[in-house]
Amino acid sequence: MPMLLQGSCRCGAVRFEVESHTPAPYQLCYCSICRKQQGGGGYAINLGATSATLQITGKENLGVYRAEIQDDERPVCETSTGERNFCKNCGSALWLYDPTWPELVHPFASAVDTELPEPPERTHLMLKYKSSWVEPEIRDGDKVFDLYPEESIADWHRRTGMWVE
Repeated sequence: MPMLLQGSCRCGAVRFEVESHTPAPYQLCYCSICRKQQGGGGYAINLGATSATLQITGKENLGVYRAEIQDDERPVCETSTGERNFCKNCGSALWLYDPTWPELVHPFASAVDTELPEPPERTHLMLKYKSSWVEPEIRDGDKVFDLYPEESIADWHRRTGMWVE
């Protein structure tokens, strides 16, 4: 049975739960969108979950942000298809939904209240776009990418034995 993830915003106006086969917080993203929307250590951690299982309390308090992207890979400004859901009251980033992959939703580990499994390794991605003040803590066995890894979240969980049936 997939792992039930329960999460909330800081003020408690929005609560959610969703089932996940891929609950290990292993991917640290250093892109400007993630680090500016979520703050923290200069990166954000997204999990994978099944969108059909997403249950939300306090929907009226949700806002959606779609980032404009212009960088070395996209020299012409594009609006992301990703819908970053956040609490309109306290600003907490909660999850990302992208209609390109309608079966998935990506809760931000920072919003999950459920104890998450400890990953055996981490993947640092989008390091090309990290802030100069960020000093990634690269541990033995961690994977490092200037942009994106080819391995999907699901494939990583299967390879490392972290997949939850």
